[in-house]
Amino acid sequence: MGCIHEEPGWPDLKWDEGHLAGDLAEVRFAQGRLLGRMEAMGFSLRDEAGLATLTRDVVKSSAIEGERLDAAEVRSSIARRLGMDEGGSGPGSRAVEGIVEMMLDATGNARQPLTRERLFSWHASLFPTGRTGMRRIVTGAWRADETGPMQVVSGPLGRERVHFEAPAAHRLDAEMDLFLDWFETPRVTDPILFAGLAHLRFLTIHPFEDGNGRIARALSDLELARAEGTERRFYSLSGQIEREREDYYRELEGAQRGGVDATAWLGWFVGCLGRAILAAEETLAAVLRKAAVWELANRHPVNERQRLVLNRLLDGFQGNLTSSKYAKLAKCSEDTALRDIRLLCDWGVLARNPGGGRSTSYALAG
Repeated sequence: MGCIHEEPGWPDLKWDEGHLAGDLAEVRFAQGRLLGRMEAMGFSLRDEAGLATLTRDVVKSSAIEGERLDAAEVRSSIARRLGMDEGGSGPGSRAVEGIVEMMLDATGNARQPLTRERLFSWHASLFPTGRTGMRRIVTGAWRADETGPMQVVSGPLGRERVHFEAPAAHRLDAEMDLFLDWFETPRVTDPILFAGLAHLRFLTIHPFEDGNGRIARALSDLELARAEGTERRFYSLSGQIEREREDYYRELEGAQRGGVDATAWLGWFVGCLGRAILAAEETLAAVLRKAAVWELANRHPVNERQRLVLNRLLDGFQGNLTSSKYAKLAKCSEDTALRDIRLLCDWGVLARNPGGGRSTSYALAG
């Protein structure tokens, strides 16, 4: 059997609604419960949860494609664009700024129509230098297939796995016109299923030389944001897909061989979304912990150095904190770092770990 886009019924995908109904109902319930809990929280906690989630979305969507972004830099970029105080941080790298711009447009402007110009703008944002790695690519335009057929692959260089071959470039104008018309047609399909269908259909067409996966995941987030009526994201679909990366590619590959029946793919997509919503409990717990730490710290005259280091500790700092690491983060002397740390310990914000001497280290108390 050939690829799905070679089937007579393409692009009219089919699915068994009854087969998906039970899982879909569970996910809708979990989705509503999470959004309800978030609405019950204060503005600052909701903003913090949204910032943490969007940071994870950006970092993990890039990680699926093998690109490692610095989470602190991503968070800083998002916070600055949202007008949130992150200690006066400046602009990040062009790569970070580009994907952040795309994700914020997808979720923050979800009600705006999806057009080819908007997709071209997203693509140009992802590749601001017109290169992917060392290779120059055309940005803001459909691929041309000058180097041969577009193959969808995963895995390290030299050991790539080919999952399927996308439609030839001469078909892209017609394919994408149909896709965009379909995407903006008034909904009769459940939004969660529609998000899964849009993801599969866009990736099957694979209209760009690179960046298709990140844009497909942004399209799913856009549809979910439309359905929820909020630009804040409180769960990370990309984060869960990254956790299940092997399954993700296997399901995409299977969907290409299964004719126009997308039931199996949608079943996996709905399940993955449900697991993403459950995983959001981790984000919520981290946000509540951060609020508790700052409630305690703000009873004391915390200086800017201490504020910066505490935020780093709360945002996933790797390893234990030492006076030398503090000095490096805060750009101060080790003597100053030690004085700051001792004050934080006296206030009950930090606690000294077992051990001493040169190995003395500290962690958040409690």
